[in-house]
Amino acid sequence: MNVDHHDLDHEFPEYAATIHALKLGNHHFGKLFAEYNELTTAIEDLEIKDAPVADPLLEDMKKLRLKLKDELYAMLVAHKV
Repeated sequence: MNVDHHDLDHEFPEYAATIHALKLGNHHFGKLFAEYNELTTAIEDLEIKDAPVADPLLEDMKKLRLKLKDELYAMLVAHKV
């Protein structure tokens, strides 16, 4: 199965320097970043393994990932290096 990678470096390559700076200097960003990455890894693992996961559960995971991505993006835009 072909799985798209949704890590922030691939999603927002133009913000690479800002992502790095915020990971080092902003605790809240770092926490959200880690949560986003853990959730993305879990979703991609399920998709790669084609694991039998109830559709509502997978959809809820994807919705949470999108919410985190929106929050992270707002922080990136506000702090662009």
